[in-house]
Amino acid sequence: MRRVCVVITSRASYARVKSVLKAVKEHPDLELQLVVGASLLLEKYGTGEGSGLNIIEKDGFTPLSHVYMVLEGENPITMAKTAGVGLMELPTILDNLKPDVVLTVADRFETIATAIAASYMNIPVAHLQGGEITGSIDEKVRHAVTKFSNLHFVSNESCRERVIRMGEPPETVFVTGCPSIDLAKEVLQDPHIDFDPFRKYGGVGNRIDINNNYLVVLQHPVTTEYRNAPEQILETLMTVYELGYPTIWFWPNMDAGSDGVSKGIRVFRERYDPPFIYFFKNMAPIDFLKIAYHSRCIVGNSSVGIREGSFFGIPTVNIGTRQAGRDRGRNTIDVDYNKEEIKRAILSQLENGRYPSESVYGDGRAGERITQILSEIKLKSEKRFYC
Repeated sequence: MRRVCVVITSRASYARVKSVLKAVKEHPDLELQLVVGASLLLEKYGTGEGSGLNIIEKDGFTPLSHVYMVLEGENPITMAKTAGVGLMELPTILDNLKPDVVLTVADRFETIATAIAASYMNIPVAHLQGGEITGSIDEKVRHAVTKFSNLHFVSNESCRERVIRMGEPPETVFVTGCPSIDLAKEVLQDPHIDFDPFRKYGGVGNRIDINNNYLVVLQHPVTTEYRNAPEQILETLMTVYELGYPTIWFWPNMDAGSDGVSKGIRVFRERYDPPFIYFFKNMAPIDFLKIAYHSRCIVGNSSVGIREGSFFGIPTVNIGTRQAGRDRGRNTIDVDYNKEEIKRAILSQLENGRYPSESVYGDGRAGERITQILSEIKLKSEKRFYC
């Protein structure tokens, strides 16, 4: 029985790996070892039904260990220290679990702690979403994790080529697609919103009619521009306010500048009390994707609009530099942090309507492909992988 340890540290990481967790758990030759930490354990990023840990457990997964590693402050210093705390805690957990391979996800600053810990303990590392280009510090983290990793599950051929150009052996790089598209494909089979988001997840604001047209907004801080986060979020807030369009707005992640974004939202709510905007902290991945699927446009700088949005064909307005360079479909318009630019782009996307579906990040079968490889690959002492 091969032990596969998966370390999840954020709501986005869980959505990116959920289908893999399910497939590994159900595979007769694999044992899932789930470790949950960082913002998934904190109430400020989701409570009750929206708690990250609660969502994971309700989905049928039982974490074997929790990693409390987040230092408050949401600035570059606390980001670095959070990664350091994770690096202090994870080796003990890995030593207790003794996995055969550790699976880590994408480009979070917490993610690099997982890759470093496992590498120094001579545990093979498998990495999801390597080879992608993004803005900010995230791209550096992603490429660094690639170099710490032995096995690479990438989203498309261009990502595979980038990983190989970084010096990774071609036989260790597999185009599997992104597991988040597996969830999008699942939603397409039954896209009906079969829950009351206001009752299930709480939130604040004035309820909107989710049976009619609405926007979805999700804007995170950019770590290299964190001091500008309050001004950047205000441009988006004022755009949506002036448009007067029903909107579901999701709280930002824990990157440096998050406090600035959150404060900007709170001050705006107190000053304007917009009757057509409702704010949520978090939702289960499938519920969130159903809400996104039925929206007229996704606005902000989350990769959701670019990744799942291209698969759904949802018009997306991507603001700023956070997703700079990322592979994207025809559904995305890029704009700067400028109210008039954002407004024109939203109106253009509303007029355009739904785009054709594109498989930029996979076809919805990543979880089964990754699990099959994990069950069949041979691990040698030099930590190279061969089929």
